[in-house]
Formats: sequence, structure tokens, C-alpha cells
Amino acid sequence: MPLQRRIPKQGFRRLQKNASRREQLAEVNLKSLAVFADGTEVDPALMNDRGLIGSRQRVKVLGSGDIEVKLTVRAHAFSKSARDKIIARGGVAELIEG
Repeated sequence: MPLQRRIPKQGFRRLQKNASRREQLAEVNLKSLAVFADGTEVDPALMNDRGLIGSRQRVKVLGSGDIEVKLTVRAHAFSKSARDKIIARGGVAELIEG
């Protein structure tokens, strides 16, 4: 039997460790934020109250859909299209640090 088959196989476990360290973000589309009234300040606590995300989750706002109201959205990350659509409506897209 060749040597490479006789030696125990080890290694390549690093990918599993990196996957557990990866930052998990809850994704919220703009069409989900359309239910809020004009001028509302939307933050992760308010999204949690409405059932859009789980508690203590970090939030990324995605640009799927349109919004018709002016909102102040606070999130940990924004896609470029989401940020552009929020600003085009006269709203504010604020990043949460940490």
C-alpha cells in the first residue's frame, strides 16, 4: 500500500473555524421598511419589535424593493443600492459602529 494511503489524514479544519468566526448579519430589504411612517427613525431595536430581525442581531439593509417615505435608517451595514434609494427619498442612512 502506498505511503500516502497509510498515513492518517489530518488538516483543512481551518475552514470550519473561520466559518464560526464569520460575522452574521440579518438582512432586511427596503420593501420591508416600507411599513414605517414618514419621518420614522428605524433602528435595530424597532426592527426587532416589528419582528423583522431577531434580538441582538446585526443588521444589513439590502436594496430590494422601493420605499416611498423619508426614513432615518440606522444599521450596521448597507448595500450601495439601498443607501442610494434611501438618500434619493430624502432620508438618512446612518452606520452603527461596533
